[in-house]
Amino acid sequence: MTNHVPLDELLAEVFSVPEADLQRAMSYQHRYGGRLEQILVNLGSLADDRLIDVLAHVTDLPLAPADILDSESTQQAISAFESAFPEQAKVLLSCCWVPVGRDQERWHFVTSDPFQLEANEALQSIGPHSASLLPEAVISSFVQQLVDASADYSGVSGSEEERLMELANEAPVVNLFNSLVSKGMRLGASDLHLEPYDGSLRVRYRIDGVLQESERLPLRMQMPLTVRIKILAGMDIAERRRPQDGKIAMRIRNEDLDLRVSSLPLAEGESLVLRFLQQESVSLAMSDMGFSEDIQKQLSADVEKTAGVILLTGPTGSGKTTTLYTLLSLLNSPTVKIITLEDPVEYQLEGINQVHVNSEIGFDFAAGLRSVVRQDPDVIMVGEIRDRETAQIALQSALTGHLVFSTLHTNDSASAYTRLLDLGVEEFLLNAALISVVAQRLVRRLCPACAREHPDEESIVLRYHLVDLLGGVAQPCVRQAVGCEECGHTGYRGRLVITEYLGSDDVVKALPKDARFIGAAKTHNAAIGRRSLMQDGFYKVAQGLTTVEEVVRVAG
Repeated sequence: MTNHVPLDELLAEVFSVPEADLQRAMSYQHRYGGRLEQILVNLGSLADDRLIDVLAHVTDLPLAPADILDSESTQQAISAFESAFPEQAKVLLSCCWVPVGRDQERWHFVTSDPFQLEANEALQSIGPHSASLLPEAVISSFVQQLVDASADYSGVSGSEEERLMELANEAPVVNLFNSLVSKGMRLGASDLHLEPYDGSLRVRYRIDGVLQESERLPLRMQMPLTVRIKILAGMDIAERRRPQDGKIAMRIRNEDLDLRVSSLPLAEGESLVLRFLQQESVSLAMSDMGFSEDIQKQLSADVEKTAGVILLTGPTGSGKTTTLYTLLSLLNSPTVKIITLEDPVEYQLEGINQVHVNSEIGFDFAAGLRSVVRQDPDVIMVGEIRDRETAQIALQSALTGHLVFSTLHTNDSASAYTRLLDLGVEEFLLNAALISVVAQRLVRRLCPACAREHPDEESIVLRYHLVDLLGGVAQPCVRQAVGCEECGHTGYRGRLVITEYLGSDDVVKALPKDARFIGAAKTHNAAIGRRSLMQDGFYKVAQGLTTVEEVVRVAG
């Protein structure tokens, strides 16, 4: 007999889920769907191992012994059931319903989800049956072992490949993939991560630079979902031992979307990461990206120069490519020829010649740059300077009348000089060619709908010298992250850039480029009133745009 106590009351009274967490989960369920108890697990309000107890209360089904699947009788029951009901066995095992025995005419099963419609339809045709409950991770792991024992996908045969392709094209798998992508777009995610983890398929989205777990899917969905993605991305579905890359072009929610796909073999299966590349989501205005007014003016003046090199530095994911596109958009006109070398081309820019380099065929940045300079460009963008040859050609191109943009992986702006010297670039070439170096990071922007005045504003203003950073032009306005439905209860929505600008003025050119250069350049920058990365972050804290915690997390 089923327990008729409403699920929210049961969770509150029996499982001690706080009322505030219940309301938050129910609000999320109303907007995005899903099972209430699973949402609470994802939010950390309900322990994962309590899910099965919730089901037991709701259904009145008994809990099965933890070792029931390891018994010899279970193996015999599975074989007997597959012989008697081959079609139903395929459906039930895929739904994590495992036959564990038979008593006269009644079959006994264990399951982690007694509500599955597809499983219940299959059960109707086998006659009397009973069920008991086991955690999903236990059953999923057991079923995956059965699958692995019956098929080796590392070398897929022609018929097996056809079966996998048929499975990947079935409506449930197609709809699942589309719903995961659609949800990612709705949440404003930059990446979708699918990883086998702890007996399930973990779904995570990177939102505003931070990974957030969304849900756990049954492990049985890993293979068909992986194959579906690989087919769409033009990847080899039979290859599971080597990393692969691909790209998917699709239309979701009336928007054109490109997905860059990467697969990586793990001990438990394959990890897939899908990067969302939405043309409409990219703002090419410096003010929208969060550049401070003084940096905007300086960069606008730099790009008006007809020759020289402008470098962006920072780690992967710090927004360097978007900043480069933004600077190029300031120059984009019918009278200016712009050529970019990228790996890969992430966004198509109208009016700009974009080249995808491919090191596998010998067409790397250096080779591409040698070809580009023969195309009579006015402006060149090199996605990244990785070696001496690329650095030499890029800086020499600046001396022959080209404006060159590129990136380096360094922690701050002054380190770009020492990095280029380490690559073998001569000091005179740096002094002659560099216009400026901008180090940048991305911090999360406070949600405007729920951010509130910080209770410790006064002490924060004093500790981080916020009055001095604002230069007396305005009063500091320190706010804290709260969280609401608009921002998914994170307190943040969107990101903005924090920067450190180093111009190649006469003082910087005159400084010896030795071990003391970085310290001397920072001292000079401070003397002329330019902010460090951390200071620019606190400058934006003073403006009420982000928080001290975010700045310290990203730039500390």
